[in-house]
Amino acid sequence: MSVDRSMVGRELEPVLVEVERGAIRRFAEALGDPNPVYREGRVAPPTFPTTFRFPLTELGIEPSRVLHGEQEFEYTRPLRAGDRLVCRTRVADVYERTGRLGRMTFVVVTTEGRDEKGAPVFTARSTLIVR
Repeated sequence: MSVDRSMVGRELEPVLVEVERGAIRRFAEALGDPNPVYREGRVAPPTFPTTFRFPLTELGIEPSRVLHGEQEFEYTRPLRAGDRLVCRTRVADVYERTGRLGRMTFVVVTTEGRDEKGAPVFTARSTLIVR
């Protein structure tokens, strides 16, 4: 596995994600969030896109070697049950740091989710630590 700066700018194949009412309910329950809008599965909690899976192996990254470092989201509107989103993920940055356990590689990816009309719904920025 070779993760280096040459990956910056690389895009994964787009992924179609369907936001399902049951998945929203289960996610809200797992969080312990009592908000009825989430518990009824109508609207997804703000961190719901963490459940979306993207093929990191396309980048040569073995998922079992990844730690979740950081996540942030920006929305133009809430995610709703029934949304079908085309998600595009791109490598925004790659850098290394040395810690107590040695060198670690940090991969920053951005994911943009757009609805079926092409309107932006959310942008996520994730920092992955590859060990």
